[in-house]
Amino acid sequence: MGIVYHTHYIDYFEVARTEALRSHGLSYKSIEDGGVYLLVLDLSTKYSSPARYDDLLEIQCDVSLSESRIRILFEYTIRRKGEEQILVTGHVRLCFFDRERSRPVPAPESVLKFLRD
Repeated sequence: MGIVYHTHYIDYFEVARTEALRSHGLSYKSIEDGGVYLLVLDLSTKYSSPARYDDLLEIQCDVSLSESRIRILFEYTIRRKGEEQILVTGHVRLCFFDRERSRPVPAPESVLKFLRD
């Protein structure tokens, strides 16, 4: 069909989330090495217009932390590079989860620093 398959946008969200963290000196690996996983609680995607094969895409990624600091929300807007038209919007809400205690925990200090920067 010449357009990006709908589930690939979720992969794009993950890449944007990973790169947003990395651009502030924080990696998923370092969070997990600290004993904390980020578990997906919910995900939503709204498709407005398709991207086509070979389109260069820009993904805006906005981040906010819940008041309890246990959940973090990443919101995404995808456009063709240099264009204003929104192709796809979405969000992923994740929970910080202590691997050893098997329960939700507040965000580690490294994540709080990322959000302050």
